[in-house]
Amino acid sequence: MKIVLMGYMASGKSTVGKLLASQLGVQFIDLDDYIEEAEKKSIKTIFSEKGEIFFRKLEHQMLLEVLEKDDSLVLSTGGGTPCYANNIEMILEKSDYSVYLGMTIPQLVQRISKEKEHRPLVKNIPDEDLPEFIGKHLFERLPFYAQAKYTLNGSGSPETVVAEIRSLL
Repeated sequence: MKIVLMGYMASGKSTVGKLLASQLGVQFIDLDDYIEEAEKKSIKTIFSEKGEIFFRKLEHQMLLEVLEKDDSLVLSTGGGTPCYANNIEMILEKSDYSVYLGMTIPQLVQRISKEKEHRPLVKNIPDEDLPEFIGKHLFERLPFYAQAKYTLNGSGSPETVVAEIRSLL
């Protein structure tokens, strides 16, 4: 069984994914961590040294590699992963369950503003401009996220979100 979690940055994909995998007794993979391990560099460094286009191609290759494993797993994707290189089609075809963890713009702004240094796409954006940036980005990404088999409200506690996901399996 392969479960893929998607959603905007800071929507709780990794936190929920770790807890869900633990409860199901399956492997958890955070795609960003997987890429960092393979490249021996942080996502931030990959972005700054090679740019977003290089990163998106690498992300596509790593996503395919993970989804072609025979193992049962819970995969947490990067916020942009479903939106590039036909990744959403690959996710839908090669996973048993795809789940979009949706959150409101104010909720995302609150979370992201606390961890901007670790987020290459927003680290140089002033806090007062975050709502507009996130809103525009979310608008562009929603058609991809909306293709997930399930859409859940990601703003509850991780335990609540995991319980909701488990009820769908």
